[in-house]
Amino acid sequence: MPDPTVPAAAEPAEFDVVGIGNALVDVIAHANEDFIAREALVKGSMTLIETERAVSLYKALGSAVEMSGGSAANTMCGVASFGGRAAYIGKVCDDDLGQVFGHDLRAVGITFRPGGPENDTPTGRCIIVVTPDAERTMNTYLGVSSLLCAPDIDAATVAAGKVLYMEGYLFDRDEAKEAFRTAARIAHAHGREVSLTLSDSFCVDRHRSDFRALVADEVDILFGNEDELTSLYEVTDFDEAVAMVRSDCALAVITRGASGSVIVTGDGVVSVPAEPVERVLDTTGAGDLFASGFLYGYTNGMSLPECGRLGSIAAAEVISHVGARPLVDLRKLV
Repeated sequence: MPDPTVPAAAEPAEFDVVGIGNALVDVIAHANEDFIAREALVKGSMTLIETERAVSLYKALGSAVEMSGGSAANTMCGVASFGGRAAYIGKVCDDDLGQVFGHDLRAVGITFRPGGPENDTPTGRCIIVVTPDAERTMNTYLGVSSLLCAPDIDAATVAAGKVLYMEGYLFDRDEAKEAFRTAARIAHAHGREVSLTLSDSFCVDRHRSDFRALVADEVDILFGNEDELTSLYEVTDFDEAVAMVRSDCALAVITRGASGSVIVTGDGVVSVPAEPVERVLDTTGAGDLFASGFLYGYTNGMSLPECGRLGSIAAAEVISHVGARPLVDLRKLV
């Protein structure tokens, strides 16, 4: 078997995109503003919680929809729905939720490479509360997913993907940071491209210096939204943040909600309009699915405006229903 750390850029890629992230099971429920206040939740944010808090919130919600999730895993599902070839690396426990997570990915054609299990640490889950204004408030128990480390990275899988896609949510532990850098080195050694999604402005606040270094040194394609980008560069003016990111990486893809998105390159900025949506029901996964459409187009040789259009179509589909993954075949929708 060839050494996966030896450059082999001439080899054809087995996958369009290989994702690395927190392997979580989503628990999605609708609730009113009173529930947000009563449970002292920070509306619109992602808050990390411990086991006891996860159990109490789950009981307080009552009925909920449960499905495998996690930001990067959602993106890989979108890539697969477009007809792309996707793989995913994420750590789960050999428990019921871990089995469900793996089954869900394989069922849509994604190659799943779980890291080694950790005794007595269960599979992670994300409790998502959706309010009537379609805003989502996430409370995440990371469980074993956060324990991903360099030995969990399947080097052959990373080497076989055209683009490596890494999830900023996973960046909390030093071991995870080293796993990211290990994966990036493997990808670049094989002539592949490395992408990062900033995930959340609160996540950027926690890891700004590390993210800045990663973007400047390792990242070829940066994904984020307007708030995350301005937070990354600690400025209030979006155009100033765009100018700064242009000097750090070759390509940045920044979403701006109903205003669409911008694709930033060394040659300029491409504006892409948002797709119309009759009724927004749940914004969960909008950024994840935008990235899936863009990456599918990008890895299949489409122009940057067309990549952005596919991202907008995927995002519009996912916000029109509850849940962070497409309910229709995105190939047919396009």
